[in-house]
Amino acid sequence: MKVKIRFFACLLLCMILSACGKQEYKDGIENLQNGQYKEAVGHFEKAVEEEYSVGDAYRGIGIAKWETGDYEGAVSAFEAALGNGSQEDGTIYHLLGACKMQLGEWSSAIEYYEKAISQGDCEGEELQEMKFNVIAAYEELKDWESAKAKLAEYTAEYPDDAQAAKEAEFLETR
Repeated sequence: MKVKIRFFACLLLCMILSACGKQEYKDGIENLQNGQYKEAVGHFEKAVEEEYSVGDAYRGIGIAKWETGDYEGAVSAFEAALGNGSQEDGTIYHLLGACKMQLGEWSSAIEYYEKAISQGDCEGEELQEMKFNVIAAYEELKDWESAKAKLAEYTAEYPDDAQAAKEAEFLETR
């Protein structure tokens, strides 16, 4: 997932800029890269306790919890990341929106996706996915007019998307 790549690049940049990193933080990143999510959470929590790169450690916890399906835990961690100086970018808001979708919290998902999109740093498939998910969230809320308006914007930007064509057929019946 592009989100992971961008996150890892951001974390590595933070480590370089700080000249050195605590071992727990480094181990957490390594565990994330290796798919050892439970271990990653433990290392990042220790980094938080040691007050090293707290915002980014919470961000790492959020990604690990997302990967294990602990969406409530991921939301809590991502919000803590933002509250502790982690970079406010489209990726973190995208992940928050995705968590809220998984939790069935459609209005919150829309808010986070809109924040992610407005950051202006997401592109390609990531941006397209978020825009489509906004439509899906409006549909779940049964806000047909908003879903139709967002779908019209979406299809103007992505005219060859077959899934959007199916959504248009569905929304015609609403």
